[in-house]
Amino acid sequence: MLLLRRGDFGPDVAEVRATLTKLGLLSDPQPSQVFDLPVEHAVRAFQQQRGLITDGIVGPATYRALRDATFRLGDRPLAFLMSQPVTGDDVFALQERLLELGYDAGRPNGEFGQQTEQALRSFQRDYGLIADGMCGPDTVRALRQLQPKVRGGRPVFLREQERVRKAGPRLSGKRIIIDPGHGGQDRGVVVDGVAEADVMLDLGRRLEGKMAATGMEALLTRGPNHCPDEGARAKFANEAGADLILSLHTDANPSPLASGVATFHFGTGNGTSSTVGEALAGFIQREIVARTGMLDCRTHPKTWDMLRMTRCTAVRVEVGYLSNPEDRARLANPSFRDVVAEGILVAVKRLYLLGKDDQPTGTFTLSDLVRHELTTGQAR
Repeated sequence: MLLLRRGDFGPDVAEVRATLTKLGLLSDPQPSQVFDLPVEHAVRAFQQQRGLITDGIVGPATYRALRDATFRLGDRPLAFLMSQPVTGDDVFALQERLLELGYDAGRPNGEFGQQTEQALRSFQRDYGLIADGMCGPDTVRALRQLQPKVRGGRPVFLREQERVRKAGPRLSGKRIIIDPGHGGQDRGVVVDGVAEADVMLDLGRRLEGKMAATGMEALLTRGPNHCPDEGARAKFANEAGADLILSLHTDANPSPLASGVATFHFGTGNGTSSTVGEALAGFIQREIVARTGMLDCRTHPKTWDMLRMTRCTAVRVEVGYLSNPEDRARLANPSFRDVVAEGILVAVKRLYLLGKDDQPTGTFTLSDLVRHELTTGQAR
């Protein structure tokens, strides 16, 4: 679909206005087809609620989220469709309910996938229903009648924490997906001949080399001539059985004064957040800021596909603004990218250390990590 923004007119705008009105974000007593200032404010409020980029523009991600928000559990039958997965707030509610009842439906991401179907079939068998994996009226009624078995935290994120704890402090053997943004014909942000796609691929390769030195298995989602979409990247990570996903990007802004580093993890903005993702994002943010002196633009929850559709913990790092002359000059320097790569690697190590044998932020080196790997390996 085309991008819709303030000043646009037509039936697509009328649909967006009707949806925002239904969601209680817009008062629209006289239906209109004009994208005016109140609509922009309502779109921004919706985007903030949903963990989307808050720009007031209705693009594919915002349009999909608006459509998904109109569904409530019980409005329609739900089932796994491989060719075109069903998405919506009703799917999210189903996943949350199954998790509360002790069934592992995976990350509640609003997409009816195989793991959700398997959890639903298990619930149906246990409750004496036809185990067809379809959420119809009888299944919805049963889901609403039962009391939750799991309290005091979101089970899927507690499982994430437990997986990290069981994985142990060693990096050796862990499988990491490194996802350099853009690629191929999609150059990303390009300023004065410096392209995001090239810079992030080089950063990814440097990170891959450092991880290999510690015994980790690092896989890149793309090469120089390929640009898979976020869904394909997430699918690759899921099929590879990754432990973590690190997505690498730079940013841009109309103001040349905008600068700094920010890190993002899965979260809806309303309290649902990956605790492991949030912890890893914090480690990465602090390491890069300490090692480079870049402006700290903090960590933020988002529902971007690469964070939402992956089964394991995923974070996205926005390393500087190519629209900022100072950030751009630093990113163009291979030595700077090497420092950033080491900072990200150390942050991953901190995640698995769980606070044990730790050192002050910015002081771990690659040599320290290799030595630690050898020492802990010999201890075993």
